[in-house]
Amino acid sequence: MTVATLYGLPNCDTCKKARNWLKRFDVAHEFVDYRANPVPAATLKNWAEQLGGWEKLINKAGTTWRNLLPQRKSPGSDPEWTLLLKEYPALIRRPVVVQADGSVSVGFTDNGFKKLFGR
Repeated sequence: MTVATLYGLPNCDTCKKARNWLKRFDVAHEFVDYRANPVPAATLKNWAEQLGGWEKLINKAGTTWRNLLPQRKSPGSDPEWTLLLKEYPALIRRPVVVQADGSVSVGFTDNGFKKLFGR
């Protein structure tokens, strides 16, 4: 039984740490490379809503964000955000964890995963 689905990029160090943690604690999961398997716009919007807005889903610390043109950094609507993320999937914070019940969280820390997975 799959407990969680981890969305991320295979070469991302944080995603690798999260996957290793899940294996070490024997947590059943599936990994989805969201560059190879783009996330539908409706799903991205749902994630943003659950997390408290688009700002919580976007990684502004990375080079992808820093290299965007200034006018691209302030989408004014959900369709503009989803278009931006479709064009630049690396802007999505990593990893995104979707639990079996549909709840969403982003990022990885040892303590955060212990709380999330009850370990």
